[in-house]
Amino acid sequence: MDKIACGFMEYPSPAQLRNGYPTHMHMKDILKRDKTVFGFEFFPPRTDDGWDGLTSRLHTFEALEPSFVSVTYGAGGSTRTKTHALVCHIATKTSLDPIPHLTCVGHTHQEVNNILQSYTEAGIDNILALRGDKQQDGTPSKDFAYASDLVKSIRAFTGKTFGIGVAGFPEGHPETPNRLVQMDHLKAKVDCGIDWICSQLFFDNNAFYDWVDRCDVAGITTPTFAGIMPISSIAGMQRMAELAGGANFPAKLQRRLYRFQDDAEAVAKIGTSWASEQCADLLDANVRGIHFFTMNKSSATEDIYSSLGASSGSKLRNPH
Repeated sequence: MDKIACGFMEYPSPAQLRNGYPTHMHMKDILKRDKTVFGFEFFPPRTDDGWDGLTSRLHTFEALEPSFVSVTYGAGGSTRTKTHALVCHIATKTSLDPIPHLTCVGHTHQEVNNILQSYTEAGIDNILALRGDKQQDGTPSKDFAYASDLVKSIRAFTGKTFGIGVAGFPEGHPETPNRLVQMDHLKAKVDCGIDWICSQLFFDNNAFYDWVDRCDVAGITTPTFAGIMPISSIAGMQRMAELAGGANFPAKLQRRLYRFQDDAEAVAKIGTSWASEQCADLLDANVRGIHFFTMNKSSATEDIYSSLGASSGSKLRNPH
């Protein structure tokens, strides 16, 4: 039986083909295969109960047949080991195609090379390259100041040619209020050689469309995936406002939510309904991809898929 190495352990590899295609693919090949790319984001659980809960739900995500799933990486590498463990579990125990996030703040070039080598040995084909949050104690970055530096380092890695994705911010980034300068930063990442851009979450599609147009003006034509996160609670919305600085919550959405703010189930349904409307509109506009921030829960994503009318994930990715 084929095996894939993950660190010091080896696991049996999953089925090699899904609908006639390899289970694990470089992003360039995923983009060729899928008219619309669908991705799900997971985070590494910090507790054993959280780990068991997520891994027990992975089969429900498999049933949705996404193009890929991504796994987040803690600020300063705080969940580095857990990220690698979850990526290896997904790669070897499921038919899902995992893409690890990699943040460069606090890392040296050698540390990044070691991480890339471990993912090469695990059969991973793509990396989402991020700067990461600045370290809270004010410690300066080691070898990397910007995400573009990390992209260069991944491109220079000789062990494998990874597909590389980066983040984009349709509604701005709190550290760079000057939108022209912010676009220059994105262009710098693109010019280093990337394969896709994954947007920060947003709740106003017009803001996303305008940002894509501004990318075009700047000469950025890289495939771009829209970041969608259903609101599940009022408290969750408030946390999003803190974590995704710059994200706007339209008045119409807020009115719907606060009308039923004392009914947790109604609030969650409104959040899912709004995200479903966003996705339907994005598909009508021929968006290149949609990336769901799942918070490790499958129910909202399942509901959105159902609302879009496709009988399977593969038909949603390629409707004709």
